[in-house]
Amino acid sequence: MIDPQKIRNVAIIAHVDHGKTTLVDGLLKQAHVFAAHQAENEQTTIMDNDALERERGVTILAKNTAVHWQDYKINIIDTPGHADFSGEVERVLNMAEGCVLLVDASEGVLSQTRFVLSLALKLGLKPLVVINKVDRKDQRAGEVINEINDLFLDLAVDESQLDFPVFYAVGRDGIAGKQVETLPDGSMKITDSTNLEPIFHGIIEQIPAPTVLEGPTRLQISNIDFDDYKGSIAIGKVNRGTIKKGQQLTLLRGENGEKIGTHKVEWLFEFYGLSKKEIEEAPTGDIVALTGLGDIKISDTLCDPEHLEPLPHINISEPTIQVQFLVSTSPFVGKEGEFSTSRQLKARLDKELERNVGLRLAPGPNSESFLVSGRGELHLAILIENMRREGYEFSVGRPEVIYKTEGGVTTEPWELLTIEVPEEYVGTVTAAMGDRKAIFRTMKNLKLGVRFEYEISSRNLIGFRSEFQSATSGMGVVNSIFLEYRPLGEEMTWQRNGVFISAQTGQALSYDLKRLEERGVAFVTPGTPIYAGMIVGENSKKEDIVINLCKGKKLTNVRSNADILIRLSPAREFSLEQALSYIAKDELMEVTPKSLRLRKRDLSVASNYS
Repeated sequence: MIDPQKIRNVAIIAHVDHGKTTLVDGLLKQAHVFAAHQAENEQTTIMDNDALERERGVTILAKNTAVHWQDYKINIIDTPGHADFSGEVERVLNMAEGCVLLVDASEGVLSQTRFVLSLALKLGLKPLVVINKVDRKDQRAGEVINEINDLFLDLAVDESQLDFPVFYAVGRDGIAGKQVETLPDGSMKITDSTNLEPIFHGIIEQIPAPTVLEGPTRLQISNIDFDDYKGSIAIGKVNRGTIKKGQQLTLLRGENGEKIGTHKVEWLFEFYGLSKKEIEEAPTGDIVALTGLGDIKISDTLCDPEHLEPLPHINISEPTIQVQFLVSTSPFVGKEGEFSTSRQLKARLDKELERNVGLRLAPGPNSESFLVSGRGELHLAILIENMRREGYEFSVGRPEVIYKTEGGVTTEPWELLTIEVPEEYVGTVTAAMGDRKAIFRTMKNLKLGVRFEYEISSRNLIGFRSEFQSATSGMGVVNSIFLEYRPLGEEMTWQRNGVFISAQTGQALSYDLKRLEERGVAFVTPGTPIYAGMIVGENSKKEDIVINLCKGKKLTNVRSNADILIRLSPAREFSLEQALSYIAKDELMEVTPKSLRLRKRDLSVASNYS
């Protein structure tokens, strides 16, 4: 069993895409976690092992790993950088004594850098700062350090947190150091190191060992994993005493420490690299995984049966956005998925609540619907995408904000919005923010563009990200964090055009799609299966129109070249987030493993066809 004084528990925190997961990859490789022949030595973003994380390039789930450096054990907690996954961050930071704050040398301090760091400092974590990507020609490391100093002055809980070492890094190349020189092209070169040793030494020297508390065993569950053979796996830091394989532990739940049951620790593991290593005993301060504990939930306390002392409940930010999940009533239900009943849908959502602590579930308006609440559109979109990949079929409504009533006044959530764009899109941003009733805060010129900060209600922000990426051809960056609840403000005007609604069930025909294109944009292609009430295109005007795409041209003996060759424009395709923000309140998005279809809630509107 390792000496607790030789343990370091550190969280890696950063804004999205600042290189956090790449840095963790480098730490794992340089600590020789993987054998020379292992494939991981050639991989990048090793910690992002979820398919969606790799596809989207963001960390969604907090993860634990550990390395041994010299005779020290360093437990590393890789945390999400996106504010929509704040629940993931809040529940795992309490396992750490220190944090590595990673900041992009060009982008500098952004909204979510502030958000995650504020959580860490409130918990009293000792910080290290790493300025990453200093090899960029547009780096501005000097200015970024000033931004970081201002950030710490604003957020630090005590003076000791203002004394932190600063490292410069090129995470992609696995290099970090304290000395740099600026090259003629504007980039920086690290001159005192060729690897990540300085960061390892910084962690060991600057971050304190865990506090050793003598007494009976106690541990709080901060994460839950699952194994097909061993069942639910509880993950947490040993808060007091030691924990042993075969030990009897009592499970306590809630603020009052309700006794759930007493169980034996069947398996005990420590983390090492990407795997878990079986051990017999672990000391105070170590982060472990254990099985055999029955029905566990995040924030539960495990303790000695003779000393029932619950730890304080982990506080998680309340959701601000909700989406209605409904049992699919599509005529195509069951053709593409495996699970589609209300019982199956409810069971899957209940299972999600066990791990996704930022999520809330409530009954919907009827027995066939549920209200799912989360921290943002991306948070909910990830859940929907995971469920469709697992074989579920269901429908969802348009995202809506969660209102509160305080002192008889209705309030709504507001967010701090950060936007970075090339200069040519400045007009696009200002026009969009004006339409969405946002409050201008600051504007700053960067080497490669302009950064704006606005305050905006979450209600008026819905759908902006998809619209913004299209308007800027993907050249802009937009992020937001929750600010506070404020009295109900002015709502933006709904700006979408009307839609074309299929009048019949069948297959879309080229001739009818050509007629549709004369008045709008198609969402389907020739041969696409469609049904009555399904949305098949967007009208160029504001009204909805019911249209028959299965009719075709009346056959005659006369043929023309136009009959033979019908040229159609490409149909508009929606990503999941785009579809969510596109639909109106009287519409739904039908989700299946193979398709995303837009439809009217009331399919009988198709009967208006004449």
